[in-house]
Amino acid sequence: MISPLAHIHPEAKIGNNVEIGPFVYIDKNVVIGDNNVIMPNATILYGARIGNGNTIFPNAVISAIPQDLKFRGEESTAEIGDNNTIRENVTINRGTAAKGKTIVGNNNLLMEGVHVAHDAIIGNGCIIGNATKFAGETVIDDFSIISASVLMHQFCRVGGYGMLQGGSRFSKDIPPFIIAGRDPITYCGINIVGLRRRGFSNELIENIHNAYRIIYSSGKNVSEALEQVKQEVPMSPEIEYIIQFIESSKRGIIR
Repeated sequence: MISPLAHIHPEAKIGNNVEIGPFVYIDKNVVIGDNNVIMPNATILYGARIGNGNTIFPNAVISAIPQDLKFRGEESTAEIGDNNTIRENVTINRGTAAKGKTIVGNNNLLMEGVHVAHDAIIGNGCIIGNATKFAGETVIDDFSIISASVLMHQFCRVGGYGMLQGGSRFSKDIPPFIIAGRDPITYCGINIVGLRRRGFSNELIENIHNAYRIIYSSGKNVSEALEQVKQEVPMSPEIEYIIQFIESSKRGIIR
């Protein structure tokens, strides 16, 4: 299962049933779990922590040092969960002193050419399109679908269960459950198809729609709109998620 043409540092820890192709490079201080497939020419560098059942395609680079001039060689990691598909030429940098780790959760698909910068966090069940680039300390919540060639500014956050149009670029937060697109990027409605596929009831979808109708169409500022949402929309974990997301946003939300 391990090609004799692979280079594996003797201090690296490799789990059971791991397939490692020719010309793979695995550095020291790397931990790889069980049932992974690492295809030819992939590079796994110092500080990588890879869970179980992942498939890493050729020329992916995991845990390279950050592209951050403040980085001074501090100990940090790039942590990959379970059952991810990491396609060709994906780069995932390790963390800096800011957070200490870059995290990719479970059951994600990172398509060709995706870049995940230092201290970024990608949740679970996300689909990230070709050539999309996440800057440092960004956050992608669970079940996000981000199309190809999206550019995400540092410190931004994308809420869960939403969809971003290909070619989008943004420097503000994108709330959960919505579709965002156009140029400049703007709110385009809620992700009805995605929510139905995830089992959201019609009543809950309608409540989410009403919350965003108030936020984006009432003519009120964000604080006033959120107060109206609290008064008029039945509370649920999903509505609370919207409110908490917007209230905690440091960069503000797209309009």
